[in-house]
Order: sequence, then C-alpha cells, then structure tokens
Amino acid sequence: MSENLTIAGVKYYYQWVKKDSKETKPVMVFVHGWAGSAKYWYSTAEILSDKFDCLLYDLRGFGRTGTSPNADYELETYAQELYLLLNELGISQVYLHGHSMGASIAALFLADYPEKVTKAILTCNGIFEYNKAAFSAFYFFGKYVVKLRYKWFLQIPLADRLFMARFLARPIPTGEYRAFLEDFLAADGDAALGTIYTCVSKKAVEIMPDKFAAISVPTLLIAGEKDQIIPPKLGRAAAALNQKIKYIEMKQTGHFPMLEDPQEYIKQVKDFL
Repeated sequence: MSENLTIAGVKYYYQWVKKDSKETKPVMVFVHGWAGSAKYWYSTAEILSDKFDCLLYDLRGFGRTGTSPNADYELETYAQELYLLLNELGISQVYLHGHSMGASIAALFLADYPEKVTKAILTCNGIFEYNKAAFSAFYFFGKYVVKLRYKWFLQIPLADRLFMARFLARPIPTGEYRAFLEDFLAADGDAALGTIYTCVSKKAVEIMPDKFAAISVPTLLIAGEKDQIIPPKLGRAAAALNQKIKYIEMKQTGHFPMLEDPQEYIKQVKDFL
C-alpha cells in the first residue's frame, strides 16, 4: 500500500509492507542510502513483516519523493523530516533500520529523538577520518558523477551491472541492478550533490562520533566484510564508542549485505531483535 504525504511543502512517498493480521504489531521504519529509494528495502521488509508493520519511504529528492528549492541537504534536516513524517502518521515508537547514508540519518535520529526508538539496525555505516585532499577529490569526482547522468545509460547492455560492480561482492537479484541505476538517474541533482557534501565532510567527521556515543537504545551495526564504500573498520570504530552497539561483520558481502546474502542478514537481524 503506497501513499503520499506533504511535509513542509514536499510530497513524500511512503509505503506500508504488512501481513494481514488481527494482531497489533510494532512499526519498523526503513531509511535508504544515497541516490537510492525504498525499493531495495522491499524484500527485507516483506520477510520481517511477519513480526512488524514495515514503513518504507523515499528521502527528499530521491526516488518518488519531491524536493524543495529552499531546502538544505544537511543530514540533521533529513532526521527532522523523519520525525515529522512519523508524527504526521501518528507513530510514537519505532524500530529503526537504516543503510549507508540512511544509517547516518538514523544515527542522528537516535541521538536527537531517543524516545521514538525501541531498537535500531544500522547497516554499512561508520566513522570517517578527515583527509582534506581525499575529501576534495571525492567532491570533484562526485560532481561529475552527478552531472553526467543520461537516461540512455539504461539502453546500454550490462550498464546496470557495471554501475553496481564496485558496491557488491556477490550477485544480487537481476531486477535490482536496473532498479538501482534507475534510481540514480532519477535522483534530483541538487539533492544528490548536496548529500555528497554533507555525508562526507569535516563536519560529519567531527559530530558523528558524539552521535554514536550518545545512542541510548540497543543497536546492531552490520558491516560488509568486502565493502569498498564504507570499509568495515569504520563500522568497528563507531561500535567501539558505545556498549549499546553490537557489531556484526558479514562475510563475503559488500555494500548491500541485505541483498547479497539475505538469509544471513535476516538471521542476524532476527537474532538481535
């Protein structure tokens, strides 16, 4: 069941994944990563919907959610927008499940709105070390990656697999490759570029350790052993800051362990929950 909700002038897309039941279930909300959408969470949510009413939504500027010319792209703002979304839907308490950039947003949400969360799962996330030259190079190439996006990429054989190659250590379901490329090409340019600057920044390096240290609810941090985007050592560094964080490293997986090894991923999540 998919719907739209307007918050601060922006039309948000959200979707419930539920199993028919007379039983009242807790809510698990999923937060996707950079230039993606809630689509890639669907298979995970479908499995977990036996115990949870799963809420998927697209972040502002990504997927099927609109954007605003006056909006900023600070991750704290995205965390505030999640708070407003939950309030508009009348949801007082959630299990929070974030991935990559979505896990950074979730960590900020955990620190700022702890009363809203029962438990959390943060996947492929951690604490970066500041390196001015490396960050500048990342911004330079990121600008061109965002700028040089063309719909005809979808017509090139195997373009979707080439696009995802650096993110994966194992194959994922065939349809997911194209869905990721479609989401990347459809993302709002300002949002895609703006979040590059806010996700990997001196500010993030300075504030995120305190945010991880402030987490007060049981939290599972899942890393992919072969993740090239956010290497597992960054996750270990974050987990070491707080006894509330349990760290798991999934063997032979990259940046999308929930799709690369869904059986093991679900096992780890269910064991934690």
